[in-house]
Amino acid sequence: MRLLVILCFGLVFLNCEDKQSKNKTNSKTSKTGAKTEKVKQKDSIVKLERQFPYLEETNAMEFFLEYEKENKENKVRIITSMGNIEILLYNKTKFHRANFIFLTKQGAFDNTQFHRVVPNFIIQGGNTDNIKVASRRSKIGKYLLPTDTKRGFTHRRGVISMPSSEIENPHKLASPYEFFITQQDAFHLDGDYTIFGKVTKGMDVVDKINTVRIDEAEWPLHNVYIKKVEIIE
Repeated sequence: MRLLVILCFGLVFLNCEDKQSKNKTNSKTSKTGAKTEKVKQKDSIVKLERQFPYLEETNAMEFFLEYEKENKENKVRIITSMGNIEILLYNKTKFHRANFIFLTKQGAFDNTQFHRVVPNFIIQGGNTDNIKVASRRSKIGKYLLPTDTKRGFTHRRGVISMPSSEIENPHKLASPYEFFITQQDAFHLDGDYTIFGKVTKGMDVVDKINTVRIDEAEWPLHNVYIKKVEIIE
């Protein structure tokens, strides 16, 4: 009889312990499920926030072909630490216009610099060692733009054009994040670099930037900042 009571007590104890163990397991599973749900929600929010695809060689031109149809802006203001420069972008060079407008709206030129100055020739902008800018651009994508040089434009004083990429390439594909403005006529550049606009106001600022002191690498000794590029309505 005594043995029977002990055995019954043991079975009851084990049964209780098993229920507690299951409850703990269910509790852990519930928490894990909640975490998984949060991760899904977070991923969903990230996808919703990204309005445009990650741009690369395979999709950039197709993207800009569609983008330029809905985004017809063609006037921008470059606000620099030495004054403002206003630019009219040419509709004929639609990929380059669309690229510049798109990057302007993404803030990709903000807090960059005129990093190369060649006296009596050009000022080149868009480069920077700012980590935040580099991070912003890395999220936009990594792509190059083809040349578009048969539109009848020539490198006269005051045009804005695309330099070829730092990457060696026989077709002079252009970095989408950089540009140069001619301070003097430079007709020898015709056919190699894409002219996609002209200065309409602020050539005095271009001239001023073109006279700053530079080092052996043609980088200004005192940084000339592009504080912001904005659309002019």
